[in-house]
Amino acid sequence: MDNHSAVPVSAEDYYTEKYGLTRTHSEVIHAATVVPAGNVLDLGCGSGRNSLYLNLKGSTVTAWDHNPQSIGKLNDIIRAESLQHITASEADLNTQRFDGDYDFILSTVVMMFLQRNTIPNLIADMQASTCHGGYNLIVAAMDSPDYPCPIPFPFSFQPDELRTYYADWNIVKYNENVGELHKRDDNGNRYKMRFATLLAQKKT
Repeated sequence: MDNHSAVPVSAEDYYTEKYGLTRTHSEVIHAATVVPAGNVLDLGCGSGRNSLYLNLKGSTVTAWDHNPQSIGKLNDIIRAESLQHITASEADLNTQRFDGDYDFILSTVVMMFLQRNTIPNLIADMQASTCHGGYNLIVAAMDSPDYPCPIPFPFSFQPDELRTYYADWNIVKYNENVGELHKRDDNGNRYKMRFATLLAQKKT
């Protein structure tokens, strides 16, 4: 008897094990312990690792990404699982302006791939489209004096830059900790840099 098969798969690992997706981002798992299920917008969703998790936890999810292959894979999973309350579509965050009425808007490891002049409008749209009492989660690469960004991303946050955008919100969590990308250097080591991580609640 295979005892492993009797072990229930956690929500954050369900789609990883079944479809080979990257595991749900750790900050999304943490945010789900703070943010109630509701109406969610996932900006730069990739193949849906975070969107699918939040949908599994009870949220209605709108998922956007510029990559048609990623959106195609996510829509394949949505159809295969007969999922309700989740939609995935292509959107270029460099040009897409938006509004809405969301309880939770997230962008994890996405903003560094966007053009610098995109960021102020993108964050402004995130904030304006969040319900009073709702939340934003952002995780993005930094370029800091002690850990210069080793990859020439179009954009990276400077120290304390992200926090400044949310000066009028309640900061639930903020740090600029050192982390690693999945991408590796020529020696096979994962690139290390600081990441700005923010979970903030819009004041009621």
